[in-house]
Amino acid sequence: MGDIIATQELSGAYRAAATPIVIVGHVDHGKSTLIGRLLYDTDSLQDGKLAQIVESSRKRGLAVEWSFLLDSLQIERDQGVTVDSTRIPFRLGSREFVIVDAPGHRQFLRNMITGAADAEAAVLVVDAQEGAQEQTRRHAMLLRLIGIRHVIVLLNKSDVLGFDEAKIVQAESDVRQLLGRLEIEVEAVVPASARDGDNIASRSERSAWYKGPTLIEALANVPPPTSRLSLPFRMPVQDVYRFDGVRYVAGRIERGTVRAGDRLAIGAQGQIATVAEVCRWHAPELPVAGAGESIALRLEPDLVPDRGDLLFPADDKASAPERSARIRTRLFWLRGEPLRVGESFTLRLTTAEHDVTVASIDAVVDLDDLTLRQGDEVPPDGFAEITLAASHAVLFDPFSPGMGDGRGVLVDRHQRIVGGAPLIGPAELEDGVHAIHPTASRISAVQQAQTRGHKSGVFWLTGLPGSGKSTVARAAEVSLAGQGVKATVLDGDTLRAGLCSDLGFSPEDRRENIRRAAHVAKILSESGQAVVVALVSPLQADRDLARQIVGEGFHEIFVDTPLETCEQRDPKGLYAAARSGKIPEFTGVSAPYEAPLSPELRLGADRTEAETVSELTGFVLRVVQP
Repeated sequence: MGDIIATQELSGAYRAAATPIVIVGHVDHGKSTLIGRLLYDTDSLQDGKLAQIVESSRKRGLAVEWSFLLDSLQIERDQGVTVDSTRIPFRLGSREFVIVDAPGHRQFLRNMITGAADAEAAVLVVDAQEGAQEQTRRHAMLLRLIGIRHVIVLLNKSDVLGFDEAKIVQAESDVRQLLGRLEIEVEAVVPASARDGDNIASRSERSAWYKGPTLIEALANVPPPTSRLSLPFRMPVQDVYRFDGVRYVAGRIERGTVRAGDRLAIGAQGQIATVAEVCRWHAPELPVAGAGESIALRLEPDLVPDRGDLLFPADDKASAPERSARIRTRLFWLRGEPLRVGESFTLRLTTAEHDVTVASIDAVVDLDDLTLRQGDEVPPDGFAEITLAASHAVLFDPFSPGMGDGRGVLVDRHQRIVGGAPLIGPAELEDGVHAIHPTASRISAVQQAQTRGHKSGVFWLTGLPGSGKSTVARAAEVSLAGQGVKATVLDGDTLRAGLCSDLGFSPEDRRENIRRAAHVAKILSESGQAVVVALVSPLQADRDLARQIVGEGFHEIFVDTPLETCEQRDPKGLYAAARSGKIPEFTGVSAPYEAPLSPELRLGADRTEAETVSELTGFVLRVVQP
């Protein structure tokens, strides 16, 4: 009976939680104004706030500017954009809500992923006259990505259209069509003026033809958050503590309930333990704990889980989490450069971190028509479906709208979040495909720099044969070593004597030579070294391939020695042999050389060798200095 009462108490506490509502919209469509007006109309302003807004507006020669409520940072007032996510409580009758004000400007979309992650519903603000813009489509994709189940569209600035029924009905049809392509069901479309308060809390006399709900009524109709107490138990391990000889496993329960006597499986290794005690601090004692609570468990036997291990019921195989080393993933890509197959990241999933590699790009979203297409890369701020491969089995529950399950993010080696990545499910291997799971170093770039005293990078020297690339690279290697920089030179002839000895000089073999050199350079760079590559690499497309493989930290350096000078030097007699027809497809004679259009550094032939070495050394030092 005590457990039943305790569970009922937990259920009641969960139902009383505030309902999160995320508000998103194009930077100029009036999102912040809407939130300010909403707080005013629901009497949710703090004491003195209204007077402060009136005074701030007066000083700027404006009517009451409701957006000043939120844009508290000077940068936001000066630029008129919302920079970070803000959470603001308000109440409708006896029910509590939390407004999540998510950034609208494209460069701040990164913050929206975390800001809107737990929202139960969304208000998508669209300018009634301008209609859906690029940001609107991106926001709609994000709402689908993070699984918002209840979407309300506010056609703001309808007063500019004079609340003309025909024009507003057309705008509504366009927005519904857009969201319909993303399989997003719209709860209501409300024509409104956030500035004047039309159809926010009360019906507008200017839109007598409109019979739908006001925004307040539409929000009140949003169902409360679904209880997660009845779902199978999940608790990611946050930490393990030891007090007075007793070990406690701490974490936040993501769903379900747990009580003394429950048998739990621990992580992918599947060790079994029994809950000996459910512990809380500074909270009432209850024999059961449920979703949303941060607790500690005493286990028997006294096992020691790792941070990130998932605890789940041991005896209910049907409700066990998925277990796979290959995972299908939806992706919102945040990095300024495209994502390509083969790149490695850390997948953060609650408290767990897994080294993963992009095994395939399965489909890319075309933002013009929101359809899926084949693609070799994911563009910046793009959406896609990809497959991630880990070196070990990952335990996870697939992403489900309205739930927190499977909400992963991708983190690069600089500890920056570069992608939102809800996990869809296991990815099956196609026939004939081998399960290759590269592993990434657990030592971050910051740690490498601290250990070596400098950052890393790849410095790709390109130029005609005989231009002096290897000579300059080797001399710079000595100079850098004298200044405490660990540098490695990858010279073309040295590579062809070993790693690439099976390759010839056809365009295909040259490209493969560059591909191998780039991968070696990347590995050495990730170990913390400054890598100087000296390769003719005559074609821009091949050098672009090297940049793609290496990623951030690639620096193209043009050793710009004229052809006449190279022929005069001809230290290996290659030009003479090529002119006599003994060497076919020789760069500069019978094969083209495409000079870099915008190299990061140009080393000209108008300087002495010592000056050139000094210039290259100085450039490398500026890049790798911490």
